[in-house]
Amino acid sequence: MISKFIDHALHWTLVVCVAITVITTLVVVIILGKESYLFFQEVPVFDFLFGTRWEPLLEPKSFGVLPLVVGTMKIVFGSISIALPVGLMIAIYMSEFTSDNVRSIVKPFLEILVGIPTVVYGYFALTFVTPMLRKLFPEMNIFNAASAAIVVAIMIFPMVTSLCDDAFRALPRSLREGAFALGATRYEVAIQIIMPAAASRIGAAVVLALSRAIGETMAVTLAAGATPELSLTFLESIQTMTAYIVQVSLGDIQAGGVEYMTCYAVGLLLFLMTLVMNILGNHFQLKSRVSQ
Repeated sequence: MISKFIDHALHWTLVVCVAITVITTLVVVIILGKESYLFFQEVPVFDFLFGTRWEPLLEPKSFGVLPLVVGTMKIVFGSISIALPVGLMIAIYMSEFTSDNVRSIVKPFLEILVGIPTVVYGYFALTFVTPMLRKLFPEMNIFNAASAAIVVAIMIFPMVTSLCDDAFRALPRSLREGAFALGATRYEVAIQIIMPAAASRIGAAVVLALSRAIGETMAVTLAAGATPELSLTFLESIQTMTAYIVQVSLGDIQAGGVEYMTCYAVGLLLFLMTLVMNILGNHFQLKSRVSQ
């Protein structure tokens, strides 16, 4: 009798948790959609998506979101270009070259990096990374995209490492043994056998890391600045989509105006970008399951 009661209680607890998740997602989508609809009644969608000037708080106002998108993409691709090779090398080392004792020491240190607050990374960029980079590039601004990309890379490479390490270790032992039987070295096994076999899972890890980088807020806000410039250089101050949402949310702008509703339009675009990344991640995960 007691076991049946516990089973029913656990069942309905799980149902409530799932319902809360679904309802929360729907509420977020409804709010973003409603406020963005009001915004797009004032600003044409084409001008918003393809405009090259983002000055919604100054006169004359301009609502072209491309500078924010480009700033966000600079952080995303700059960080993943650092985190992916570093994460892959560490994952290969832990899964193919080191002992379980060393792995049990290295992996907790990687998990510590994940637990550090993002605001700490932002101050780390300002007080350490930027001064080091300015020795190499004296013309670099104090707030710049390069420092932000580096600290975001430090934040996401433990995720890449952990997911890739799990993917490598999940492969059947027969792949390694067969390659060793043919005379392959450990390096050849890792590069030519293990990595191609785990390509789908590596792709899923990269997509998840990209989603994490797209949504990063505090570290980027502190390190990259708040200048929505449409440029490709990493030495200048930029503003990302999340940083702009933070700027509007500080309370200096009157609620209800078109300037205030810009944060919902930017949030909706950010939501759609993250949704696409999640769909890609699920595609890679399904592909890896099918290939097993």
